[in-house]
Amino acid sequence: MNAKTLLLVIPITMGLFALSIVARAVNPTPDGGYPGNNTAEGSSALLNLTSGVYNTAIGSAALRNNVIGNLNTAIGSATLLNNTADSNTATGAGALLSNTIAFQNTATGAFALFSNTTGSNNTAVGANALFSNADGFRNNAFGILALSAHQTGNFDNAFGALALAADQSGTSNNAFGDEALRSNTTGTDNTAMGDFALHGNNIGIRNTAIGEGTLQNNTTGGINTASGFQALLGSTTGNANTAMGYHALVDNTSGSNNIALGAGAGVNVTTANNVICIGTVGENVDSSCYIGNIFGQTSAGGAAVFINSDGKLGTSTSSRRFKDGIKPMERASEALFALKPVSFRYKKQIDSQGMQQFGLVAEDVEQVDPDLVVHDKDGKPYGVRYDQVNAMLLNEFLKEHRRVEEQNAKLEEQAGQIREQETTITGIKKEMETMLARLKEQDSKINRVSDQLELGCVKSRMALKN
Repeated sequence: MNAKTLLLVIPITMGLFALSIVARAVNPTPDGGYPGNNTAEGSSALLNLTSGVYNTAIGSAALRNNVIGNLNTAIGSATLLNNTADSNTATGAGALLSNTIAFQNTATGAFALFSNTTGSNNTAVGANALFSNADGFRNNAFGILALSAHQTGNFDNAFGALALAADQSGTSNNAFGDEALRSNTTGTDNTAMGDFALHGNNIGIRNTAIGEGTLQNNTTGGINTASGFQALLGSTTGNANTAMGYHALVDNTSGSNNIALGAGAGVNVTTANNVICIGTVGENVDSSCYIGNIFGQTSAGGAAVFINSDGKLGTSTSSRRFKDGIKPMERASEALFALKPVSFRYKKQIDSQGMQQFGLVAEDVEQVDPDLVVHDKDGKPYGVRYDQVNAMLLNEFLKEHRRVEEQNAKLEEQAGQIREQETTITGIKKEMETMLARLKEQDSKINRVSDQLELGCVKSRMALKN
């Protein structure tokens, strides 16, 4: 309901109310009551009023310069002193003192909205709240000195002592907690929830801090998100950081695009950029990722995890339903014979211990078979697809196994033939042995006969001699 509608509704309502209490009216009129349903009490209160109605001024010089303004309430010395507009409420010495044509402002507390002249729809509760606001509108300040330096910004909300106290022209900031966003001057679109949250922020924009001391020292950094006690506490100029958890990224000062999840996550990251820490302290190394509670953990089943150059994690599937163009590998795996395994050590920035390593060089492998190489976003060789190498090794192993089986089959066949030959030879040998035995027996008989004949001859010769 706007002021004009109110000016029509209120007289009717007040008239009906007056008729209902005619019998109880007092005479003379109560002290401070004036025509137009205006009420004034105090030296120079509503001094210059002409046609304004439904105004209440209580206190020295309250609404003193109001001429035609309506529906204003001023309680306290010099409250709404220069006001000429409608629907303002000021409670406390000097509250809304400078207001001229702005409307629908509410100031409660000494010098609240003291400097406001043309800004409308502001609410200030607390001594010196929105003290310097001149033409900013739709601002809300609750707490001593909240938004006290604010001049021209709009859509700011400050809840807590000294919240957004230094803000001058920032817009769409939200501060909830004592000294939250206290140092902000021109930064915009910031949200701070918790005592001292974003306390040092000066011109940083689009930061979100939830928890006591979160992003407390940030000055110019922007697009940071911190949730948890003192998360991103030390950050000053870093941008686009995300810290979720107690002391997450607590010591980061100027690093940007970092992500830390979990209590104490990323505490070792201070100036590095593009670091991800999940449940672990991490290291101050650019473009790195650390995940806790994985190393040393075993799994009896599952699939290996791979990552592509876009940072996507996933597993490799072997199901037929995900494959096209299935055919035997055949001789494609023979490319393995051109590979050159090497021993090496990683550079110190990768492995400070310089451990002995064994493997392949991606550039060498690419010359043999580009499909065995993982490329980075720039198309340069980055790694070797050892899982594919293993599949090719399996193919060569199976090919060799088949060759061995074929050779074994041939050898078994030959062995069978040899066994048959040996059986034949054994039979022949036995027959020869039998024949030899017979020959020996015949020789023995011949020898006996010969001996008998010779003995007979001897006897015959002896008989002739005789």
